[in-house]
Amino acid sequence: MKILTAAQTRALDQATIAEQGLTSAQLIERAAQALLFWFYDQYGYDRVPADTLLLCGPGNNGGDGLALARLLHEANFRVRVALLPAGSYSPDWQHNRQCLPAAVPVAEISAEALPAISADTVVIDALFGTGLSRPLTGLAAAVVHHLNQAQARVVAVDIPSGLFAEAPQPADSAVVRAQHTVSFGLPKLAFLLPQNADFVGEWQVEDIDLSFDFITSTATPWHYTEAATMANQLLPRLRFSHKGTFGHALLLAGSRGKMGAAVLAAGACLRGGVGLLTAHIPGCGYDIFQISQPEAMCLTDPQADHISELPDLKPYQAVAIGPGLGQHAASLAVLRQLLEAAGQPLAKTGRPLPLVLDADALNLLGQHRELLALLSENTVLTPHPKEFERLTEPARDDYHRLELLRDFAQRHRCLVVLKGAYSCLATPGGELHFNSTGNPGMATGGSGDVLTGLLLALRADARLLPFEAVRLAVYAHGLAGNLAAAQTGEAGLVAGDIVRHIGPALRQCSQRA
Repeated sequence: MKILTAAQTRALDQATIAEQGLTSAQLIERAAQALLFWFYDQYGYDRVPADTLLLCGPGNNGGDGLALARLLHEANFRVRVALLPAGSYSPDWQHNRQCLPAAVPVAEISAEALPAISADTVVIDALFGTGLSRPLTGLAAAVVHHLNQAQARVVAVDIPSGLFAEAPQPADSAVVRAQHTVSFGLPKLAFLLPQNADFVGEWQVEDIDLSFDFITSTATPWHYTEAATMANQLLPRLRFSHKGTFGHALLLAGSRGKMGAAVLAAGACLRGGVGLLTAHIPGCGYDIFQISQPEAMCLTDPQADHISELPDLKPYQAVAIGPGLGQHAASLAVLRQLLEAAGQPLAKTGRPLPLVLDADALNLLGQHRELLALLSENTVLTPHPKEFERLTEPARDDYHRLELLRDFAQRHRCLVVLKGAYSCLATPGGELHFNSTGNPGMATGGSGDVLTGLLLALRADARLLPFEAVRLAVYAHGLAGNLAAAQTGEAGLVAGDIVRHIGPALRQCSQRA
């Protein structure tokens, strides 16, 4: 699913109107109907709000609100409307104002007469939409501050008023803090960034049959990976497949006190469908690893406490390094040797050996940035924001971090998974793909090690292209977390639960939506 700019979204509306022979008022009616159905799902007739207030601005977002007010009134909900005065109003606002039944109470907002809002009120924020290009001031800002100070439940139409769709706000600008945001057609970039979470709340996109041709033909670097995108992405296994079909992977992981990271990564790799897995671990972890992961083969390093040697890479189709590795000088030397060796084309494929770098491998890269020049094409890096900052620079805000992410992936020709609530995969071609799966319960030690193991398994599968393998791993990892949380609850979720649900998650990715 693509994510468009505000300007592209307006062009999408116009293309839909032209292609489908609609008026703009009819498209607003579609949006209002979608909002009505969402409202039914939330409140129905058994939880009808005692008071529903629609705050309507002077543009088409206000037109959406006026149309919804009429539909809610016709459905016997108790509604009232408060209008923000302006020097001019959009034609669709005027049309829907004329269509509003006289029985619906309407008041004009003024500084002396801000609308009454109680804790029982459900407020529909239809003040301003995605066309906003500067912070709210004057009466509009006063209304937003008044709303935010109330204890009411707020539902934003399309986007919370005052929030820019794809750029940061100046500090302390007035933005509606919504509990729900209901948008249309496609998500907004603003919904996916941590700094906007308190404004957006829980968000949902409603389908209003916008132009498929326009969406398909419009270029954008931003994408949102959803279930429909990932249906049938995992190729079926043929009857005469064998271990070699799905690759032999090497995992370099673990140090004294951190063998759990190696165990979790190995378990995820095995559950991810790898044909064979060999783990190279420090001597202290041998018994732990052999007992916990009997399906894997194990090579022990001469050093008891950390990894100091790089094994022969010829047998392997992919290598991961980092979980629990530590930052010893000898391990740094192993990382350097690995990067140098992996850059040489493999005899079988003519391409570099696929690599996955995580955790302490990333920290070592951050401390020795000259090693970044050794990254081979399509190497996978999986930093969390602090690890990414060590590789680049501190970000001014979430939008700047996306710029740094995109530039880094393009400059080093690598695939970078910036982990978070909507983990973002940056490609060498400059695309950013936000993930839709996962939950806060996955914010637990070892979750990243599980992702590394799953990435290793899918990168070892020669049937998958690099981007396809990484996107599938990120999506399936989050889906496994969701399946696990359904059983354990988010608070009780541990990384091992994610490992146990990788199989069912991948099974869903092998089925059509």
